[in-house]
Amino acid sequence: MVRTTGSAHDVPRSVLLAVWLDARPSAGIPLDRALNAIQLDDEPHTVAGWAEEEISLRAALSAWSRHPVVCAALLPVPGDVAGVPAAVSAAAVEAGECVLVETDGRFFAAVPAVERFGSVYESGHLVRWDVRDIPSWRTAVLGQVGSLADAERRLRTGLLQATEALAALDVARWRPDAAEAIAGLRRTTPAGWGPPPSLDARRANVIATATRLLAIVRLATEDDGGAVNLWQADQRSTALREVDRIARHALAAASTSLLGA
Repeated sequence: MVRTTGSAHDVPRSVLLAVWLDARPSAGIPLDRALNAIQLDDEPHTVAGWAEEEISLRAALSAWSRHPVVCAALLPVPGDVAGVPAAVSAAAVEAGECVLVETDGRFFAAVPAVERFGSVYESGHLVRWDVRDIPSWRTAVLGQVGSLADAERRLRTGLLQATEALAALDVARWRPDAAEAIAGLRRTTPAGWGPPPSLDARRANVIATATRLLAIVRLATEDDGGAVNLWQADQRSTALREVDRIARHALAAASTSLLGA
């Protein structure tokens, strides 16, 4: 749910928006560079709810970055909505992600609605960010997401858990295609991940590692019929569910601009 299949986005769109919006004002990053890094191969994004009429993401980024910005990307799933404001909880869970922003004294959440069009051979994506004003979200996020150092420690644990779970599931035997793809994910940078030049290397590394872990979990828990039967029925897959949680929370920690080390 976090990433739409067929898109150039391996890194969730909300994470990209948060880190590029956070970096742009202080680093003097050109608007076009940030916009291209967020949208990748999508059609131009639009934003609803910020102004009286729907506007382009270009116009929204320009408005949001006129003042100091604080951002956080969250990746909720049913049963785990840590830090997500109640007003957007249902929409954020359905999307699998959201961005929380503070700028010029205004607090709001932006949830992406992604519509795929075209065929399986040639497809595109329309993305509209739905904005809703919310109360201050800093305390909730800081209290539930954890620090960057926590995320790094948990990712190390997650990598070990994923390795052990994949061995137990014997993915190479029943899904050789998935096993090959998983091996490739371990060696490569996530598609679409070119961090802002001002982004701290630790944050950039956490985002890349956590994104790869999410992709590994997604591949390991798929079956040919599209149902996640192993996830539901096999006790060994509980470890992968915990890896998924670790990776989602790590992405939140690394994309939250006000968190310390």
